[in-house]
Amino acid sequence: MVRIAVLPGDGIGPEVIGAAIRVLERVAERARLKLQLREGLVGGAAIDRTGRPLPEETLRLCREADAVLFGAVGGPRWDHLPVEARPERGLLVLRKALGLYANLRPVRAWPGVTGPSPIKPDRQQGADLVVVRELTGGLYYGRPRGVFSGRQGRRAVDTLRYTEAEIRRVLRAAFELARQRRRKVTSVDKANVLASSQLWRAVATEVAREYPDVELEHALVDSTAMALVSRPRDFDVIVTENMFGDILSDEAATLAGSLGMLPSASLGRGRRGLYEPVHGTAPDIAGRGVANPTGAILSVALMLRHSFGLTDEAAGIEAAVERTLAQGYRTADIAEPEARVVGTAEFTEAVIANL
Repeated sequence: MVRIAVLPGDGIGPEVIGAAIRVLERVAERARLKLQLREGLVGGAAIDRTGRPLPEETLRLCREADAVLFGAVGGPRWDHLPVEARPERGLLVLRKALGLYANLRPVRAWPGVTGPSPIKPDRQQGADLVVVRELTGGLYYGRPRGVFSGRQGRRAVDTLRYTEAEIRRVLRAAFELARQRRRKVTSVDKANVLASSQLWRAVATEVAREYPDVELEHALVDSTAMALVSRPRDFDVIVTENMFGDILSDEAATLAGSLGMLPSASLGRGRRGLYEPVHGTAPDIAGRGVANPTGAILSVALMLRHSFGLTDEAAGIEAAVERTLAQGYRTADIAEPEARVVGTAEFTEAVIANL
């Protein structure tokens, strides 16, 4: 029996998570894996019902689970709230509470999915990388923070703070992952300007000595942003701090054609993780049945691999998605001009048929 906390969230979150669960249930049936799925409130949906973006009941549910399957949170209807009370804060608090410090975002250029990407096909094709983002430190969590008023007007403060231990543990996660791939790590920083990045680079050099079989290269975040679109095949595992990773992984989505294609895994010590598509809530298309479920479905594959050790089943889901795309199925966000456009349900059924 595996226990999974299901947090659909807001916008298209419930639609894509529903699709992902259908795939998960089919795989579990074939693998004779017993599932216990328990649903909880998070984000705007939780604010509307409880006044809080992460109710205690949801946090308890996640702590009792073996893995968390997460949709998306946020939307314009909650933008008037203070930052600390908005839906997105629920996700940040949840990551911290569960000790999930390494966010893995795999990005690949899928064969045949080239039309929506602004990158030239000859540069896009063959790209296959993972961004490992530090998840519980940096500007998003540093103190002091806030907007303050004084005699000279308002001033805003955000604090970028990292400890050696925080840097070392996410770097080790990146090096361990690289050993399972092409054995290359690109550590991204801004060491020519930031003291935090100077520490980051020093620790990266030290950790690299523990992995003599893995190549380490240092890169500045601005030059990496350019290289991601000009020579993406040069990258294997990219590891970087919280905000840089947030930005670079969204940029890397252009290689896959859409944010809707990207899954992610948030991991810490042990096997429990939080798995979610990278995209947002897309309130403009919520409820229309047209959302791309690929990122959520592939997040289930990551969950099977990292939390439950079911590598064959995970690979089976990934292969089914690739076959579905090869058959010409496209949701609107990845559709070429003359492609056959299908909705969330039809795409999901095609993936299940291809398992």
